Amino acid sequence: MSVPFEERSDRLQGYRGAARDALNRFEIGVWSEVELVNDAGSAFAGVILPRSETADDLHIVIKLFTGYNVGVAAHRIASAKEIGYRRAVYRIPEKDFPYDSQKKNVTLLGTGGTIASRLDYRTGAVIPAFTPGELYGAVPELADIANLTTFKLFGVFSENMGPVQYIALAKAIGEEIEKGVDGIVIGHGTDTMSHTGAILSFMVQQSPVPIVLVGSQRSSDRPSSDAALNLMNAVRTAAECDIAEVMLCMFGPTSDRNDLLHRGTRCRKMHSSYRSTFRTVGATPLAMVSRTLNEKGSHFTYFTDDYIKRDPKRKPIINPAFEEKVTIQYYYPNFNPDIIDALSGIGYRGLVIAGTGLGHVNKPLYPALERAIQKGMTVAMSVQTLWGYAQMYVYDTGRDLLELGVIPLDNMLPETAFMKLSWVLGQTDDPVKIREMLTTPINHEITPREPHNGYLILQGGLPEVDEFVQKHWK
Repeated sequence: MSVPFEERSDRLQGYRGAARDALNRFEIGVWSEVELVNDAGSAFAGVILPRSETADDLHIVIKLFTGYNVGVAAHRIASAKEIGYRRAVYRIPEKDFPYDSQKKNVTLLGTGGTIASRLDYRTGAVIPAFTPGELYGAVPELADIANLTTFKLFGVFSENMGPVQYIALAKAIGEEIEKGVDGIVIGHGTDTMSHTGAILSFMVQQSPVPIVLVGSQRSSDRPSSDAALNLMNAVRTAAECDIAEVMLCMFGPTSDRNDLLHRGTRCRKMHSSYRSTFRTVGATPLAMVSRTLNEKGSHFTYFTDDYIKRDPKRKPIINPAFEEKVTIQYYYPNFNPDIIDALSGIGYRGLVIAGTGLGHVNKPLYPALERAIQKGMTVAMSVQTLWGYAQMYVYDTGRDLLELGVIPLDNMLPETAFMKLSWVLGQTDDPVKIREMLTTPINHEITPREPHNGYLILQGGLPEVDEFVQKHWK
């Protein structure tokens, strides 16, 4: 072998107990390419990986040649043979993007998240380890689509995104638009991507170019990663798409067929692990984007013409306001009024309630809500059903809340309502102005109606859904 077993200082990296004893017994170690058989006759072939610091001492972890990882119980190993030694290098070198004067110019702003992650074999955790420049090393096809300039603004998981990052992003977008770029891509973790999409829809208005948030559900070192396709389609959208709005670009079907473009104010992550996790709620997606051309000779299939169109002459409105003393509360039975009093008592200026049904809470909350509103707190109502409207005039409960001063937000999604209220309260204390700004649609966060079939078949009119229905519906 290229490195003798006894000379490998890292051959037991992270292993202890029974697992370490098995490695020594069979003279295999970390980075060994092995053929291993257990006591049931099951064979495994791959590379032995370092063991997580927090993991047990009973298993050996192998990255199979298929790309997936498997843990093998050490006490069940019947035979193991080293067939090679391959010290893995998990860092992809950064590369400068080649420039082509015939291609559009796109800026990629990196924030972190799974699309820019690798597995840390020391801890077993996925960490934001890629810089934007490394993305090109991982997905060289990006150079065939556009000239890409990259800036790493942050390196955080999306749960760590907040007002500081939102404001910095909005300002950076404004600066890139001022430079004359043809489109902007934002690499972002998926968990709170819809929140960022919502707040940027308010902070950056009348953009002349597409602003595309993109992420991946699975890290780049996994065979099933969606990172490459999502990145390529996001850059293609920024460079070529006619929609000049804040959008999310993620898998449409769970197969590697195409991505959907979701409006920033109407999108939600709907599954913890599916690659096709994002859904447009209360509307249909703006468009579908594919690597291949459709029958019209375009990468894009538009589902609506009701969008802001690309116009390089248009000047954007950058307004990165944000009030941090705003919260969102999901109503549940026995929700106690002391929560409202506590929030009001520590100075919270805004509260979005995700109410039941048409926008309801229990009657014991009424006095606390009235006290909070009298102290200057803005209380707004969305619905936790997600689909449908806060129609608070239908039942006595809703009408009573309206009398108290609770503001209904129609079919605005709860997290979008939270972001909009934070943005509005960052600009004014005037109750009349607050209500006016909150209830006046800026970018389809409130719509006059919802699609007749969108709720029933998830998105409405997508080819893969139609194919499925035609095949299985009897």
